[in-house]
Amino acid sequence: MMSFAERILECPMEIIDGVSETLVYLAERHELTLFTKGHPEEQKMKIDRSGLGVYFGHTAIVKEKDAEAYGNLARQRALDPQRTWMVGNSPKSDVNPALAAGLNAVYIPHPRTWSLEREEIQRANGRLLVLENFSGLRRHF
Repeated sequence: MMSFAERILECPMEIIDGVSETLVYLAERHELTLFTKGHPEEQKMKIDRSGLGVYFGHTAIVKEKDAEAYGNLARQRALDPQRTWMVGNSPKSDVNPALAAGLNAVYIPHPRTWSLEREEIQRANGRLLVLENFSGLRRHF
């Protein structure tokens, strides 16, 4: 079991096309926060291995990404909900809780999104943007 876990850790991270370039572009123009859920040490290791952590001015790792967690993040970081955008591929952990917390959301569907993270997206009244790919963020932000 340990050998299997070590092999997983040694596998190179697969970064979706356009993510690195888009983060460079966005980080020059906006304050970016990486908001993820899971075990803190495991998530920190994934962030370090990806090499993408350098584009984020702040990282928050929580047990669950729900409306309360998004609201707490917005308050702690003094974020203006009307000007704050969550970007993600999960309706359950990204889009719907961010919208419920009063934030805007960008939904970028991905075919490998875990089945338990799929659900119908809530009504957003103009606060939701749906893009085909991560690179599309450059056209809007």
